[in-house]
Amino acid sequence: MLLRRGSKRGSGRRPGPTPRDYSLTGPQAAAALAAGLADARWYQPPIDPERLRALMERENGRPARDTALWAALVAGTGTAALMSLRRRSRLAIAAFAAFGALYGGSADARWHENGHGTAFKAKWANDAVYHVASFMLLREPTLWRWSHFRHHSDTIIVGRDAEISYPRPTKVVPLVLNYLNLVNGPRLLLRTIQHAAGRIDGTTRELVPPDDLPRLVREARVHMAVLGAAVAGAAMSGTMVPLLFVGLPSFYGAWLLVFFGITQHAGLREDVLDHRLNTRTVYMNPVFRFLYLNMNYHLEHHLFPSVPYYNLPQLHQEIKAYLPPPKPSVMAAYREIIHALRQQRRDPTWELPLPELPGGPFQPSSGVDPAARPAGTIGRTEGEQLAPTPGEGADEVVDLGSVEVVGIGEVGRVDVDGHVYALYRLEEDKFALTDGLCTHAQAELSEGHLDGCVIECPKHNGRFDVRTGEAVRRPATRPLQAYPVEVVAGRVLARLARRQ
Repeated sequence: MLLRRGSKRGSGRRPGPTPRDYSLTGPQAAAALAAGLADARWYQPPIDPERLRALMERENGRPARDTALWAALVAGTGTAALMSLRRRSRLAIAAFAAFGALYGGSADARWHENGHGTAFKAKWANDAVYHVASFMLLREPTLWRWSHFRHHSDTIIVGRDAEISYPRPTKVVPLVLNYLNLVNGPRLLLRTIQHAAGRIDGTTRELVPPDDLPRLVREARVHMAVLGAAVAGAAMSGTMVPLLFVGLPSFYGAWLLVFFGITQHAGLREDVLDHRLNTRTVYMNPVFRFLYLNMNYHLEHHLFPSVPYYNLPQLHQEIKAYLPPPKPSVMAAYREIIHALRQQRRDPTWELPLPELPGGPFQPSSGVDPAARPAGTIGRTEGEQLAPTPGEGADEVVDLGSVEVVGIGEVGRVDVDGHVYALYRLEEDKFALTDGLCTHAQAELSEGHLDGCVIECPKHNGRFDVRTGEAVRRPATRPLQAYPVEVVAGRVLARLARRQ
């Protein structure tokens, strides 16, 4: 989360650069809205739609194995730490360091991927791991889910993104202290205590819809109850051992979280609509990639957040020709980050040189019109408008083409009279039709992932039941309009409301 900066004290010292207001309720928030940087359209590289659909497919086996191995490592290092502590072994420090890194560091990647709902195919499994990992990181699940939705909408947009961890000018002391969570950790705890008491701050109200606030309060109370039990256990036993396993690992193990996390965005550009300028990919060894769940392919993740972590290396191969060269190692990434933060400490407007990009940086004003029909779009040209059914003059029946216009298990965009729809082929002769833009952020649902009867928005992983239009996963809360559709003589016919 955002690191707040205090003012310099003492006299006779030259004032440092004036910091920007990174809060979600200050003047920069209004400026971002006025500049069109909120919920804007971002650059996406070209990729074959069928290949992308294949990469968006989820499974249960791979994440189950990875989660089981991680849990076994947490349990194993925890057991080793406890045994070495009882034996007063010098290995206790190493064992606790490993346990803490897995608990308070590597949990971040599990929190992230399961929070997106893309790790497991099974929703319950994603939710279970997400809630456990949220507790390990002292993060309130509902608040951080909405915070991360915003992060993906407005990545490193000042005044909009609550997860800018390295504001300009970045102060060295807080940055170093956060390797042990000594700045953010107390703030997270204090905010959880406030929420457990029913006191909701302005930033939380900006991020979380009113309907979700009661759930947020309940979660905060559960977290405080578990942490309180650990404190009580320590007090009753007269030893810090319970807290060494619950609570304190979120601090002494946070170094691994920061070690990986700083490589994502630190030192890169603010207030741009091209992830290639504010997000980096770093090549890492297999051990790091397991601990980090392939989030080293962070640019690819921001471009296509519906692709699960185990398919990110393949996605990278598909689109790397359109991206800046990845950093060849963590060391190379750190060299760039340290150089950038030092320069921005002196001059907050300083930027790293622009990377070489095909076509140059993305300019939304010169990009493809989002309302334009992309190649292969289904529309009136595929068939003809039929006469309204007698007695139902408010509707019109539109022929969308033959049943082969969309493959089984696929979704296609439909344009009729300037309105965008999404057509889904659920079975051989079973189709569904809804409005084509997500009700949360107006993203194209035809570019999303269709799983059975549920379409997932490609921008924030919100989901809808395509048969009814019902919103079934946050951040989507408002339903889509669903329209009757049937197959007659091998043609797909839809009944649409007549638009004035």
